[in-house]
Amino acid sequence: MAVLSLLLTLVACPTQLNTTLLTDGLGIRTPANRRSPVRIDPIEALIVAGEWVIPTADAKVGDQTWTASKADANGNHSGPATRGGYLSFQVDSDKDKAVWLNATGASMVYVNKEPRAGDPYSFGYLTLPIQLHKGKNDLLFAVGRGGFRATLEHVVEPIVLDFRDATVPDSIEGEALSLEEIFEGGLTSLPAGIVVRNATSIDLTKAKCSIEIGKGHTFSSPLPRIPAFSFRKVAVFLPRVHTQTYQLQLKVNASTKDQKELTLRQRNSSESHKRTFISQNDGSVQYYGIQPSTSNAPGQSLILSLHGAGVEGMGQAEAYGQKDWANLVAATNRRPFGFDWEDIGRIDALEVLADAQKRFKPNPKRIYLTGHSMGGHGTWQIGAHYPDKFAAIGPSAGWISFFTYAGGVTYANPTPMESMLLRATNASQTLHLKSNFFQQAVYVLHGDADDNVPVAQARQMRTELKDHPNLQWHEQGGAGHWWDVSPETGADCVDWKPMFDWFRKIQIPQSSNVNHLDFTTISPGISADCHWATIVQQERSFEPSRVLLDYNQSANSIIGTTSNVRTLRLRRADMPITPTRLFIDGNEVEIARVRTEVVIQKREKWQQIPSVELADKNPSRSGGFKDVFRNRIVFVYGTGGSPEAKRWSRAKAIFDAETFYYRGNGSVDVVPDSEFDPRKFRDRNVLLYGSSDTNSAYNKLISNPDVEIRQGLFRVGERRMDSYDISAAFILPRKDSQIASVGVIGGTGEVGMRLCDRMPIFVSGAGFPDLIAMRPSMLTNGTKGVAAAGYFGNDWKVKSGQIEFQE
Repeated sequence: MAVLSLLLTLVACPTQLNTTLLTDGLGIRTPANRRSPVRIDPIEALIVAGEWVIPTADAKVGDQTWTASKADANGNHSGPATRGGYLSFQVDSDKDKAVWLNATGASMVYVNKEPRAGDPYSFGYLTLPIQLHKGKNDLLFAVGRGGFRATLEHVVEPIVLDFRDATVPDSIEGEALSLEEIFEGGLTSLPAGIVVRNATSIDLTKAKCSIEIGKGHTFSSPLPRIPAFSFRKVAVFLPRVHTQTYQLQLKVNASTKDQKELTLRQRNSSESHKRTFISQNDGSVQYYGIQPSTSNAPGQSLILSLHGAGVEGMGQAEAYGQKDWANLVAATNRRPFGFDWEDIGRIDALEVLADAQKRFKPNPKRIYLTGHSMGGHGTWQIGAHYPDKFAAIGPSAGWISFFTYAGGVTYANPTPMESMLLRATNASQTLHLKSNFFQQAVYVLHGDADDNVPVAQARQMRTELKDHPNLQWHEQGGAGHWWDVSPETGADCVDWKPMFDWFRKIQIPQSSNVNHLDFTTISPGISADCHWATIVQQERSFEPSRVLLDYNQSANSIIGTTSNVRTLRLRRADMPITPTRLFIDGNEVEIARVRTEVVIQKREKWQQIPSVELADKNPSRSGGFKDVFRNRIVFVYGTGGSPEAKRWSRAKAIFDAETFYYRGNGSVDVVPDSEFDPRKFRDRNVLLYGSSDTNSAYNKLISNPDVEIRQGLFRVGERRMDSYDISAAFILPRKDSQIASVGVIGGTGEVGMRLCDRMPIFVSGAGFPDLIAMRPSMLTNGTKGVAAAGYFGNDWKVKSGQIEFQE
């Protein structure tokens, strides 16, 4: 057995730490998995089954063998296992103790079988507070991108500020307030995101950050809950004063635990700079980069730019030269890799667009979208989902979808269950939405020698849009992925002058001038509106829904057809006329004289209804499961049930919060059910960990009798699964709110709970329907191990929905 024995001791200087490398371990290859909740993993299968033991050299798992992995002189591991597999280390400790674990290259780690977040992109700022037990400790790392390095450090100060991953604004000259103005109630806050690490066994609930300015001027910023033996990136609100340097003191119960100096970059508002804002998804601090216009004239244009994989938003903004007619803003996708501008990354782009529109007050008809590489894909995706938000889009070196370029899951001759799972990925299928591109101008930019994103991706889109009336194309001869051929400021592969000159000529049409409307959505929860029409409900969730509507001037009527639309809303104030007649799918709909909107619903035939029941599916909450990650989501873990259930519930909530931090720059409230008061979290989405008999918040928030999960039982409608090994994730409306949703992740027993641990809920392109339930055989047999998957009806009932079951 390869054993790494560690004795962690303080060095002579008490302000320094003794850092120990993990040098000798064992590695094993495992199958590669694609973007799906279904995965095959024989090592995870052992952990889920409760059969995991620390491996020995030459031990076999299936047809693979554990072999020695030894670090080089710099502590780096390489070899086959680091390109898709596991590394195992055994750590001896002389006593129970807290240590800092720093590991780069791992997607996650089991610490004594408990899952913790990883640093797959090797950013180097993820430090985990972990507790070693006296004796042997088991560290099992899942690795995949090649290369791995890990160290353990003795904890001297258990509660510390960490600025390595700070999300901070620039300090803008001319925007500071005097202390007198602040004390008189002026705008005081510059949001900053700061990591606080907590290597104690107690959640920090009464911490605050004191901010000192000048001589004796102190401001206090209360901090949210920071879990025990974990960390959180908290929002700190800096006074908007004329300074670059803030002295921050972390205080717990009035005792100072750490203090550090935070310095902001000083910029002028006419220079490229960063702005921060509070995301409504989770209350985290996000930022966007700005390349401001050289003109202060009112009614400027606004350009939203999306970066490529591994690129920071600020770097994206600074790849452009300044313009005298437009402000350019670059969203972050929450991280340099983030979500491929889908899922939460898509929402980040929309939040930045909304914040920038408030800040710059652009001409609403002159909004443009562009991006490069992954951001080119984001331009295709966001442009397709929201065709009336942009006058023109300009994807550069953009790939079409996960299924044409980046590892989307497919099945040959899919079974009914596999078809249902594929349906959950339809929002990523850009070509399902290609008719939406005909409502906006499109400029396609690509280098014909691109060795990263093949030019075939752009050429395919040109073929798909061959009938587009306003399509422009430029293919740069001999150019690779990133290219710049002109002496002008800005990189030509993103800041292509002919494209922007063309953008200037194009405007979003006034909605009242749109006589022909052709709009497709995959889900009203993602995109529902286009000009004067809203697809409120679908007949079949997450299948393309389309409306084609035309104004017939001679008949003063709207004539149209629909596909997979259950409920449609028409806003009269935005329409070209106030129609007296409405013909849908060959049927005339009698419409009452109403001032604001017409709502029609397809029953036996189309008919007008007063409104949609807010308890039913609608754009505010329409599923699938990932729709829970908005509305200032809070994670609530159960404290009931067996000791294993209690331990699992908290550990899973912490693991998800840490993973969301890493992948999405997130900051989620994680609270026990014993302290959850629905009134204090009003209208916020909630993710519950556990079941109806282990999480006391379950019955406070969920009243749907169609779904039941408890010890030994998972029931969907009349279908019972009496078993202790089922894992499930589902979403339902929050019963005490008209807008909020509740997600549940839980298992029917210890095996089922462990099977929940690594659901890829933060992996872009991994489609989750409203409900999915799996058995442990999924880890060896793939989709054959999926017990149930599908969608509730518009009334959130099983009978009106479409759910597939498998024995």
